[in-house]
Amino acid sequence: MIKVLIADDQELIRTSLKIILDNQSNIEVTDVASNGIEVIQCIRRNKPDIILMDIRMPKMDGVQCTKIIKENYPNLKVIILTTFDDDEYVYNALKYGASGYLLKGVSIDELVKAINTVYTGRAMINPDIAAKVVKLFSQMAKSNFAIEVGEKDVEKLTKTEWKIIEQVGYGYSNKEIADTLNLSEGTVRNYLSIILGKLRLRDRTQLAIWTVQSGVGKKKLESNYG
Repeated sequence: MIKVLIADDQELIRTSLKIILDNQSNIEVTDVASNGIEVIQCIRRNKPDIILMDIRMPKMDGVQCTKIIKENYPNLKVIILTTFDDDEYVYNALKYGASGYLLKGVSIDELVKAINTVYTGRAMINPDIAAKVVKLFSQMAKSNFAIEVGEKDVEKLTKTEWKIIEQVGYGYSNKEIADTLNLSEGTVRNYLSIILGKLRLRDRTQLAIWTVQSGVGKKKLESNYG
């Protein structure tokens, strides 16, 4: 019997998924949770095999919860089940160890198949998401080549922008950066857009790679705050 925990902040979604999955002969829903903190409590109580995890939840979101779970319960499988296919969510969920990433439009058969697939140790990713993953891996493969940024472009950066670049280099999400620097997520997104424009980079992946490869960011931060 596969023990499943459902985590979603919408009661209707939680109740509907529980009814559907409890009707499967080899699946048992052990708990439902409305936020990441409740998920951690449920894990300690009933030790599920798989968590169906929403992204946007109060108190602790699905990405941060996935990170904590995989650090403390590495054998527990997480399937992200969400309406969001934003690159940042996909990247961070998979980076922190999610075994699956599905959009809520999937059929019941597809969801049950994903649970069984992940339970056996394999991964299951929605076809729409798979294209993003392939693109991400392609970018990572190209990271062996140095990303060049002009020295004059670097000199245009402000102290706040350097702080954000440092956080991106650590692999932090917009939410994590916002929490660390006491900014709103919208403000962080605006800063990132300005930074990419100043450095003439395509996206945050290139920015992260440049930060790590060049060491320029670390040196600049040390000179400003050391």
